[in-house]
Amino acid sequence: MTATAEAVPITRKTHTVVLRLSVAIAVVLCVWLGAVVYFVAVVAPAAFRALPSRALAGALVGQTLPAIFVSGIVAGGLVFGLALRGGRAMPWRGARLLGGMIVALLCGVAQFVIGSRIDRLLAAMVGGPDALPASDPQRIAFGRLHALSVASLGLAALVAVVILAVTLASIGRQAARGE
Repeated sequence: MTATAEAVPITRKTHTVVLRLSVAIAVVLCVWLGAVVYFVAVVAPAAFRALPSRALAGALVGQTLPAIFVSGIVAGGLVFGLALRGGRAMPWRGARLLGGMIVALLCGVAQFVIGSRIDRLLAAMVGGPDALPASDPQRIAFGRLHALSVASLGLAALVAVVILAVTLASIGRQAARGE
């Protein structure tokens, strides 16, 4: 526990509440991270392998990716809210609050800022990015936006993994002490 958490008088009921909130945070993060891994490792590669064109595969991925980003916003908000509810008695509360905000913010930017720009750019293209020469400014812009989208999701997932690790370690310590 942090020094701040030790300064707070902790009752048995408070320990139980904090433990349950920590478990809820772990569940939320596991569900979202599982969806991210499934999307990145299964859905996107399968779309590009199975569909007859990269344009169709990109369209499928583009239609399913918002579910990942919006659920990331929800997951980050839930982590933030649950950590806030845990009060000062919750170990690593600050990290969980900050991490939840970062996950939600990165997913929000990816969905509503970067995703919107990608959609507008694709709507202005004839035949999609692959139909344009590699030196075309629209194709270059698409590549940069795509890289930013991927980086946003990757960083959000990395932050979620760190929060999950801290949360699981905290749960383990509380369980080992019989709290």
